[in-house]
Amino acid sequence: MSKFNSIIIWTLLSIIPFTVKGQKAIPLYKKGKIPGAIKTKILNDTVYGQSWLTGKDTTIIRPKTIMPTLTIYTPGKGKSNGTAVIICSGGSYRNVADYQEGFPAAEKLAAAGITAFVLHYRVPRNDLMKNKEIAPLQDVQMAIQYVREHAAKYQINNNRLGIMGFSAGGHLVSTVGTHPHDIYISNKGKINLKPDFMILVYPVISFSDSLTHLLSRQNLIGPNITPEKVHKYSNELHVDANTPPTFIIHSIDDDIVKVENTLQFYAALNQAHVPAEIFLYRNGGHGYGITNKTTQQQWTAPCINWILTDKWQNQETFLPSSK
Repeated sequence: MSKFNSIIIWTLLSIIPFTVKGQKAIPLYKKGKIPGAIKTKILNDTVYGQSWLTGKDTTIIRPKTIMPTLTIYTPGKGKSNGTAVIICSGGSYRNVADYQEGFPAAEKLAAAGITAFVLHYRVPRNDLMKNKEIAPLQDVQMAIQYVREHAAKYQINNNRLGIMGFSAGGHLVSTVGTHPHDIYISNKGKINLKPDFMILVYPVISFSDSLTHLLSRQNLIGPNITPEKVHKYSNELHVDANTPPTFIIHSIDDDIVKVENTLQFYAALNQAHVPAEIFLYRNGGHGYGITNKTTQQQWTAPCINWILTDKWQNQETFLPSSK
């Protein structure tokens, strides 16, 4: 891919959509009410780094995401089953890959009667926020608060709200699930900000040197990475009996986010007697979203079945064969 084409792609991806395939995106906060935000008029900047599209070093236009949004996918009339899922795409805490992960996943969920909310959260930026490491968490907690406060509007059962995260979005989601008492937004109504279940797709879980995805760790808590911060954000160390039931997807040959992230989190869930299910691909690598092209069996069908049938007490490992 040429440098020029890469710049065009990243420029297009950097635009926050207010209409995506007929779906409406709404601002997550009222104007001027984004917690911890530093005001700026600059929407994008140019950086030199590794493109997750090609894996090569290139010049990219990086979005600053001043206003987080929720893009809402509702099931067809009369097809809602009362379940909802908030989706956090990946992007190494540097970008948010909604077009590759969040939006396709939302379409799949909505087709199954599940109301989906794609959260375009803020990526950590010292020039845009007073405390960059909590900004994505604030956005997730605000999204959970919004969905629960508007449950009747969207025909949602407040006890059936899950959250899905891909890659670094999986780290964000697992942080919310394993740190339920760390509240970073105003919650005067005392809304329950813990999800009822989690779905983690090739997730970053640990910030330990031997397991972590270094770019995600650097972007969230760098450059001064302390042992205390590494421990705090190594989510496999914070699983307990109150951690939400979890469905996890990963590829054994993932060379970007080690599968050991998933295996250690799954082991911690089992040790804490938290209902968990794991879907392992032999092949597929990283970043395939809802479609792993190395196999005909996809993770989405068993995951949706797990959600809709409350199959939260079964703990099985799936190893689909490659083509």
